[in-house]
Amino acid sequence: MNELIEKAKKLKTASKKLAMLSAAEKNAALAKMADKISSEKTWILRENEKDIRIGKDNGLSASLLDRLLLMEERLDQIVDGIRQVISLEDPIGEIIESWERPNGLQIQTVRVPLGVIGMVYEARPNVTVDAACLCLKAGNAVLLRGSTSALNSNIALVKVMQDALAETLIPSDAVQLLEDTSRETAAEMFRLNQYLDVLIPRGGAGLIQSVIQNATVPVLETGVGNCHIFIDETAEEQMAIDIVLNAKLQRPSVCNAAETVLIHEKWLHTTALIRALEEKGVELRGDESLYANYSSIKPAIESDWEIEFLAPVLAIKLVRDVRDAIEHIDQYGTKHSEAIISKNQENVNLFFQAVDAAVLYHNASTRFTDGEQFGYGAEIGISTQKLHARGPMGLKAITTSKAIVRGEGQIRC
Repeated sequence: MNELIEKAKKLKTASKKLAMLSAAEKNAALAKMADKISSEKTWILRENEKDIRIGKDNGLSASLLDRLLLMEERLDQIVDGIRQVISLEDPIGEIIESWERPNGLQIQTVRVPLGVIGMVYEARPNVTVDAACLCLKAGNAVLLRGSTSALNSNIALVKVMQDALAETLIPSDAVQLLEDTSRETAAEMFRLNQYLDVLIPRGGAGLIQSVIQNATVPVLETGVGNCHIFIDETAEEQMAIDIVLNAKLQRPSVCNAAETVLIHEKWLHTTALIRALEEKGVELRGDESLYANYSSIKPAIESDWEIEFLAPVLAIKLVRDVRDAIEHIDQYGTKHSEAIISKNQENVNLFFQAVDAAVLYHNASTRFTDGEQFGYGAEIGISTQKLHARGPMGLKAITTSKAIVRGEGQIRC
C-alpha cells in the first residue's frame, strides 16, 4: 500500500470520529495544538532554516523565499490564528433554515462537515497550520500536500500537531501530510474520490489550473490576485498615496497585494504619488502617456497588465474615467480584490455594481482580503469562483448541509 492510500484510509476513519465531537472537545484539541507549536518553536524554526537554505541553493525568488520563511513573529501569528479559531462559534449543527409543510412535516437544514479535505498548496508553511485548525474546527479531516520547497517545515509542523492531538479526543490521524510530492502521486490524489470529498488548491495559477484540469474530486477553487486600485479624479491625494503604498508594499508577495494602479488622467502631472512610490523603491511600469512624462517609469508591455508581480513592481495606467477603469479591470482582473478611491458616490456605486470580483473596496487597501481581517480567524484560502463560497473562506465555507425531516407517520399519496 502506498503512502497516499494508507494516509487517505486513516483520514476517512478519523473523519467519522471527528464529526461526532462537540465544540468544547474540538476547541480543547486546538488549544493543545497552539501550546505545542509554541513549546516546539525552536525546532520548527530550525527545520524551516533547512528549507530556506535549500531554496536559496535552488535559486528561489525573493518572493517565494518570503512566503517560505518562518520566524518567531510569524509563528506567534500562527498560534494567535489558532486561538482566534477557538474563539469562533462552531458552525457544525447550526440550523440554517427551518419550516413546516402543509402535511405537518417539520424540515430543517443543518450544517455538517464536508468530511475529508485535500489541501494542495505551495511554499507557505503557515497554510499547513491554518488549514489544519480550520478543518478540525469544522469537523473535517485533512490531507495536506505542500510543495517540496517547504517539506522540512511541513513535516515538523504536522508532527507537532499530531503529537498534540494524541493527547485529545481528536484522532491524531485526522491531520496527514503527503510527503511524496511527486507529480504522479499528486495526480493520483486528484482522482481519489473514494476517500476525498473536496480538493482546495492554494497557490499560483499553474498549480490551481493543474488541479482544476486533472481532478475528478470536486474542487473548491481559489484564485490568483491581479488586484487593481482605481484613483478617481475626486480622490483625496494623501489617502490615495497611503492606500497604494500599503496595498503594494505592506507585503508584496501575497495575493491581495495591488499589482496595477489605474489613475484618472487628471492626475497626470501630480507627482506626489509617483515620487512616493519611487522613494520606497517600487519599480514602475506605465502606459505611453506616463512613461513619456516620467523618465523613471519603464514602458509597460501587455503581460504587465496580466500578471501577479508578487514583488515591489507596479503597473500604472492613466484612464479617462470610472468606466474606462472598469473596462480595464474586466479585461485583466482575476476576480479577487479591486478598490476605488473616490469622493464621488455615483462613481463608487457604478464601480461596485459593474466590477465582478470577490471583494470590492471603497477608500481602503486590498490587503484586507484575509480571513483574519474579515473576522474568520485563519482562512483556508480566498475563493474567486462563484459556486459554494467566494472571497476569504472561513469555517462555514468548508461545511455542507443536510436536511432533517420529522414526521408523525406521514406517507406520500
